[in-house]
Amino acid sequence: MKADIHPEYKQATVHCACGNTFLTRSTQDDIHVEVCSVCHPFFTGKQRLMDTAGRVERFRRKWSKPDGTAASQEERRAGTEEATADAGAEGSAEAEEGAEAEATS
Repeated sequence: MKADIHPEYKQATVHCACGNTFLTRSTQDDIHVEVCSVCHPFFTGKQRLMDTAGRVERFRRKWSKPDGTAASQEERRAGTEEATADAGAEGSAEAEEGAEAEATS
């Protein structure tokens, strides 16, 4: 084995997003992880919502109604059906006006 080519293998501290810390050995001093054996659903048997960088909150803001409650799937569908019905009504009125103009010429 060649001398002085291997990194130093020292004690390292692992920091989890849940607040748990533990010691291990690594070539790095500090290691930051999102999930550890204390908070991982496989080891705990509990399903837990992990919010990484505010993604869950952003999703809730995107799909909530202005008063803060979540819109149901039926309400979202009704909103899109009204929008397409309005667009279709405007298009058919313009088509009728165009047909009348052609008939009079």
